[in-house]
Amino acid sequence: MATINNSSSESNQSESDHVQVPVYTSTSQLLEKLQGKWNSGKKQPYPAMYSSIFGGITLDPAMMVIPIDDHMVHRGHGVFDTAMILDGFLYELDVHLDRFLRSASMAKISSPFPRSTLRSILIQLTAVSQCRKGSLRYWLSAGPGNFLLSSAGLPTSAFYAVVIDADYNQCKEGVKVVTSTVPMKSPLFATMKNVNYLPNVLSVMEAEKKGAFASIWVDEEGYIAEGPNVNVAFISKDKELLMPFFDKILSGCTAKRLLQLAPKLVEQGLLKSVKTANITLEQAKSSSEMMFIGSSLPILPIIMWDEQPIGDGEVGKLTMALSDLLWDDMVAGSEAQRIPVPYV
Repeated sequence: MATINNSSSESNQSESDHVQVPVYTSTSQLLEKLQGKWNSGKKQPYPAMYSSIFGGITLDPAMMVIPIDDHMVHRGHGVFDTAMILDGFLYELDVHLDRFLRSASMAKISSPFPRSTLRSILIQLTAVSQCRKGSLRYWLSAGPGNFLLSSAGLPTSAFYAVVIDADYNQCKEGVKVVTSTVPMKSPLFATMKNVNYLPNVLSVMEAEKKGAFASIWVDEEGYIAEGPNVNVAFISKDKELLMPFFDKILSGCTAKRLLQLAPKLVEQGLLKSVKTANITLEQAKSSSEMMFIGSSLPILPIIMWDEQPIGDGEVGKLTMALSDLLWDDMVAGSEAQRIPVPYV
């Protein structure tokens, strides 16, 4: 009986497993290594970051880091929110900031600063970044200090914010979606904008695997919920704008703004009504138009769901009329919605 000599393969495996790990004994040496990853000559996507850990703003992307023992990292104990930057204005910053602090209260995280200070930091950060189109994302964390579950022993909470330089425009092309098989979050966590986005990530990956843009969650009662990081809305055959109730899903700032603006189309006779409601899967799939609603879209037409066309399978006229309402509000809305950034 023949035998196989594994000594050679085992030796090769042993050699390949042996990796010499560099040890950086100098901070300057490590910083040089980190900065080397960003010095490619390309435009930096993150022009500025604020951290309450070092109490200021950095323009060096290599230093845009948070401590490994921050409870937001290893326990997911943190919340976040985002405001869009368009043509040198921050859109709906105050609305997003209010939701941010509600989420923090639900997550039992106290801010290290009053609301007015948080707001001032965010506006100053955007100004220093020189970014005129992109997004401003910010987090409240239970803070760094240990690797325990409880945040009781932590010295203080932490506030982080980063400006993301990105070009975005009004979405005019339709996308495909699927019904998610990934369990949706319970109402407590779905209504709180927290950093635990693994269900959201898995639902998007599921959709992409099926050749779709994103997925739609349907709750246990069979009612439409939301997308992975967007709200969803429908135009019924009777020309009603319908959105799911916000009691079990995230209260979208852009979706709520659309509910305030859409009655203009009712006045023009284009829409019959605007309302939130429990929407069944059957009702949703039989709608004449469908759309995602989110800060950076602001509306994304949906033309196919689970390989079935929505309406005639084309981008709807009312969807685009609603998109125009939101986009015009972002570009030329009132001072209540648009805060001018005092660039240096």
